[in-house]
Amino acid sequence: MAFGGVGALVIGGLALGYNIYSGEKQRQQQKKQLQLQEQANTDAKQTAKEQADRADIEQNRANRKKDDVAAVQSKEEQAALSGPAGTMLTGNQGVNPDDLKLGGNTLLGS
Repeated sequence: MAFGGVGALVIGGLALGYNIYSGEKQRQQQKKQLQLQEQANTDAKQTAKEQADRADIEQNRANRKKDDVAAVQSKEEQAALSGPAGTMLTGNQGVNPDDLKLGGNTLLGS
C-alpha cells in the first residue's frame, strides 16, 4: 500500500509538472499571438492612413480649380467697349476745373 500511495504521488507530481509545462507553453503561444495581433493592427492602421492620404490626393486632383479664361476675356471686352479705364477715384473724366474754384476774391480762389 505504501508503494501505491507513493505511486499516486509520483503520478500526481508528473501530472502537475505536465500541467505547469503545458500552461507555460500556452502562455508563450498566447503572448506570441498577441504580438502578431498587435503587429497586424499597426499594419492595418498604416494601410488605412495611406489609403486615406491617397483618397485625399485624388479628391484634390479631381476638384482642382481651373482658370475661367472666358470670364476674364469678357470683362476685358466689356471694359474696352465702355472706353478708356480710369484709375482715379473721380472716373475717367477727371475733376471739373470749375468745381475747384472757391468763388470769391481771396488768395485761395481766383
